[in-house]
Amino acid sequence: MRRRPSDEAGGERRVSDLPAISLFGGAGGLDLGVERAGYRIAVALDYDRDSCATLRANFPHTPVVEGDIRAFTTKSILKAGGLARGDAALLVGGPPCTPFSKSGNWLEYKRAGRDPEASLLDHYLRVLDEARPCAFLLENVYGLAYKNHNAAWFEKLLTTCRSLGYHVVQRIILAADYGVPQRRQRVFVMGSLEREPTFPAPTHGGAHETRKEWDRSLRPHVTTGEAIGDLTPRLDLGEPEEHVNGRYGHLLPGIPPGENYLFYTDKRGHSSPLFEWRSRYWSFLLKLDPLQPSPTIQAQPGPYVGPFHWDNRRLRLAEIKRLQTFPDDYEIIGSRRSAQRQIGNAVPPFLAEQIARSLSEAA
Repeated sequence: MRRRPSDEAGGERRVSDLPAISLFGGAGGLDLGVERAGYRIAVALDYDRDSCATLRANFPHTPVVEGDIRAFTTKSILKAGGLARGDAALLVGGPPCTPFSKSGNWLEYKRAGRDPEASLLDHYLRVLDEARPCAFLLENVYGLAYKNHNAAWFEKLLTTCRSLGYHVVQRIILAADYGVPQRRQRVFVMGSLEREPTFPAPTHGGAHETRKEWDRSLRPHVTTGEAIGDLTPRLDLGEPEEHVNGRYGHLLPGIPPGENYLFYTDKRGHSSPLFEWRSRYWSFLLKLDPLQPSPTIQAQPGPYVGPFHWDNRRLRLAEIKRLQTFPDDYEIIGSRRSAQRQIGNAVPPFLAEQIARSLSEAA
């Protein structure tokens, strides 16, 4: 059996003379990958109390600034990290993605580009301008790169970074193509003052949506069975709310691994169809296939929103950490709901490490 990415990722974090500033750090997935790539998180900022506690628990050497970025000057952030303008080797962060996510398109003010949270992207750019790091790395939902109401924000991001003197590249990345056991797509934008950076080449290949062909010389995508199969019989990891009950819970056992509510439709040939075709979100009653990567881990799943385990239950905390490539001993502070949100919003550290390492080579 192949080694899990959570086993392979980077190994030890070491003291580095390459200081980095982290904004919107969340649970620290991006930060962990950055440190494994050779940087040192000199200061981290986030507004969420539990996320800040998680950062302090796992990055004891890092000053954590807790609060809304709009209330902090760049000078105060730099001071907390013992830095001056131009000292930082890297600025990293993922401004809250809700304004750019396709899940919010039903809200008129989001479609019109009037979400006030979108202004947080401006504050990332403000810190980039005033802190003047050698390089930067930004992650967000790939909807930010859509040619819709998000187009103006994305163009502003790229134009502003280039006007500040950075060589900028962007790419929508499928995490599974880099050894993460999850078909998670996100847009990454990175830039360097020295030269144009390049994204790392994919290490794995496999089917995804309409993709029929890929480089067969690459390793196959890491599957959920490889990532969490050894945790399945662990009774000590069981959680009180892992059972799926209520109106639709009894339907889950009938759905084959890798499928969702569409199994119970006339178009799929079900003898007693219960749902109209494409009448629900894709993730409704979605079940993991142990022979495939996981779909995207949700930050705030509803009662019938998957992915669910192939054993017809909700995923346990230890399992979602693995699917996001966090180490087993990584401590998440807060309630179970808070932990789900923190991990679901995080950048997989194994992916972050590979991208940050390629960026360091351009500095």
